[in-house]
Amino acid sequence: MEKESDFYMFRLLIVALLLVMVSCSDKEPGFEIPEGARVINFSGFEWIVTDSDDRQVGPGPNYFSDSEENVWVDENGRLHLKITSRNGNWFCSRVELAKHTGYGRYIFYVSTRPDSLDRQVVWGLYTYKNDTEEIDIEFSRWGFEGNQEAQYAIQPSHKMGNKARFRMNLEGTLSTHLFDWTKKRIDFASYHGHRKYPVNETEIIARWRYYGDDIPPDSDERLKMNLWLFRGIPPADGEETEVVIDRVEII
Repeated sequence: MEKESDFYMFRLLIVALLLVMVSCSDKEPGFEIPEGARVINFSGFEWIVTDSDDRQVGPGPNYFSDSEENVWVDENGRLHLKITSRNGNWFCSRVELAKHTGYGRYIFYVSTRPDSLDRQVVWGLYTYKNDTEEIDIEFSRWGFEGNQEAQYAIQPSHKMGNKARFRMNLEGTLSTHLFDWTKKRIDFASYHGHRKYPVNETEIIARWRYYGDDIPPDSDERLKMNLWLFRGIPPADGEETEVVIDRVEII
């Protein structure tokens, strides 16, 4: 009995070790949610809300707040990002997906006009691992009123051929923006209204295909969305800014 008991316990130990090994192998490295971080649910995903602990950090640099005044999901399930002014400082907003998603079609349905933003405001929809592995859809005039208000970019965007700028010429408040990321190319597109694919050419705002050398590999990047101030300079109109993302799809 003693030997059978020992053998039984040994088998239980082996099973337990195998379960631990499987559990560890299934766990994505580097995606631990920081202790104390605020987490929201939006579009069927968990998102970590950035807080810079009253320090100015990039991009900008700016203060980023996880306050419900800066980031919240409304009763209709829409995500709100807001730049607010409190106690003499401007606080920006950012969320990041709490998991790795990799290659795929990333679709953002928004109901705020990106062409209406103050010239200092930047609204980003992007994947990020580091400053040279990043895919961007950005809405901003970058501090100059006459600039085109939107761009698609692959970092490093200062390299020739890694960026395409365009004007929105929106017909209403609703628009759809996407990038389709594969190993060999990245396709960008923006459409009037909310739609996965345009019915005809008149619904297309802009399109761009990137074949260059800086396509990020499918690694441990995260999808992020942010709203911030270019060079940390307050809005030219002195007003707070709020944007609304209806939903995000990853296909």
